[in-house]
Order: sequence, then structure tokens, then C-alpha cells
Amino acid sequence: MADDQKQSNLSATKEELLKYYYDMLLIRRFEERAGQLYGMGLIGGFCHLYIGQEAVVVGMEAVKQEGDQVITGYRDHGHMLACDMDPKGVMAELTGREGGYSKGKGGSMHMFSKEKEFYGGHGIVGAQIPLGAGLAFANKYRGNDNVSFTYFGDGASNQGQVFEAMNMAQLWKLPVVFIIENNQYAMGTSVKRSHSETHLYRRGASFGIPGMEVDGMDVLAVREAGRQAVDHARSGEGPYVLEMKTYRYRGHSMSDPAKYRTREEVDDVREHNDPLKRCEQRIFDAGFADEDALKAIDKEIKAIVKEAADFAQASPEPAPEELYTDILAEAG
Repeated sequence: MADDQKQSNLSATKEELLKYYYDMLLIRRFEERAGQLYGMGLIGGFCHLYIGQEAVVVGMEAVKQEGDQVITGYRDHGHMLACDMDPKGVMAELTGREGGYSKGKGGSMHMFSKEKEFYGGHGIVGAQIPLGAGLAFANKYRGNDNVSFTYFGDGASNQGQVFEAMNMAQLWKLPVVFIIENNQYAMGTSVKRSHSETHLYRRGASFGIPGMEVDGMDVLAVREAGRQAVDHARSGEGPYVLEMKTYRYRGHSMSDPAKYRTREEVDDVREHNDPLKRCEQRIFDAGFADEDALKAIDKEIKAIVKEAADFAQASPEPAPEELYTDILAEAG
């Protein structure tokens, strides 16, 4: 697909734009609180925050239909919330509590919801990509018209299993959209230093898979590109690659001091390219809401996040017997 392909429809109704704003703000406030709980020692292990990348999952969620699946890597809290998973269950899982989605046994990187068609949360870099192709294979085998939304980062895009999965997906015309969240730094190394081809949407070119570079900081640009990619996959044309040019404000994980970039660089993105501010400006320009209305939304969301944190801290730790549950499934 040509480098200069543009998204054509960046308009939205009042209801749509306010929903996108609400969903992105929920992710941001949730992640900010998760960062606080981590600092208090209430979240153990690894914790990768999604702050700055909210427009990607919210824009893609706007083009999903019932039955479509989502699978991603370890930076997954935003994806869960975008899939309408309960913030209380997500926060309880982060804190290792019984009320979490994986009964407190999965933590930040490993929680699932069959009800919401969310298949993880995977800690091994790139491990979810062939699994995402497998979900698409199941869709084709069953003869439904569902699509697998398979997310991974710029660092994972160099993994060999990416190309194996893409080859098979194109060979069998599987309904999968490979969504590369290019936040430009992987674990700490910039794309320019680690990728011989820095236009990551071309990753599928040798297999004949079309791709597109997308402004991942603009929720409407993501939605429009997502619609084209999902329509392609759902119509039986096979896989599609979307490279979301986005940015994370925090370190790779909570233990990352992020000394590989300057504070000025981060501040510049926050000031001039923040996905929430861009959505907010669209709302103001269209006269859909004023500043007081958005403050009321923020107040409502902060209450939801506080309730989630309180629930997580009040939920008991899993019983020792839970170590032996959910290990094997009986084959029928």
C-alpha cells in the first residue's frame, strides 16, 4: 500500500466523540492509579503502563463487532478496559487478589476474559502473534465472519514468529489484523537503532499483505484505518498490517527510568500531540461540550477508578488451593 495513503473520514457524531474521550480518559486515569499502587507496593512483578497510547485501542474498538477477538502483549491494561472489562476485576488482578479476572494468579501480564473475547495479556515478547493468527484460523474453520485483532509492539515486530505467522495468515487468507503499536522505543532502544526498515507497516510486504501507517495519536484516524483493515479481513481478503505511530509517556515498565530520551521530547508530545487533548479540541471545535462538561466526565471516571482501587485492596488474596486450579482442561 502506498506510503501516502490518507484516511478519508475523520468526522464523528457528538455521541461517538464523547464516548471516545470517555474511554481514553478512563484508561489514562486507571493507569495513573495503577502506577500509584505499584509505588505503594500493592502491585508486584512487572507493570507496563499504557499512558499516551490510548487512541489506538479506543479507535480500533470502534470498528469491532460482536465475536471479534483481541489478543496482545504485556502492555495490556488499556486493551482490557477498551474491551469493556470491569475496572474492578482488572485492578484486583493487578494486585493479585481473588476478585481479579484470573483469580489473582495472572497479574498485570496474564489476564483473560472469554466473555469479552479478550485472550491476553502475554509476557513472552511476540508470543501472542501466532496465537492471534490461530484465533483467525478458528474463525475461518468455523465459517463465521469474525476478525482477530492481534496487537504487538515495534520491538516484537523483529521476532521471527511474526513472519511465520504472517506467511501462514496470507497463505490461508486468515481474517486477522496485525496491529503494530510503534511507540518508538521498544524496551529502550529506538526504532532507528534496531530496525533496518523503520516503516513497520511494510513488515508483511514480502508475503503480499497490505499495510498502512496510521497516526496512532488521533482516535479518528485510527478508527478510519481500522475500518479499512477490518473490512479487508472480514471480506475474505486475508490479513492486514496497521502500524500505529504512537508514544508512551512512561518508561517501558515501572522499573524503567527512561534515560534514553529527554524530558523535553516527552513534554513536547504531551503538549502538542496528546490523544486526549486532540479529542478534547475536536469536541470544543464542534460545540459538543464545554470545559465544565469534560470536568464532570473526569470526576465520574476518577470515582470509578477509586472504586476499582478500593475493591482491589479489599478483595482477599487467593487461597493456597488456587495454585492447583485452572491448570488442565478436561477434553470432551
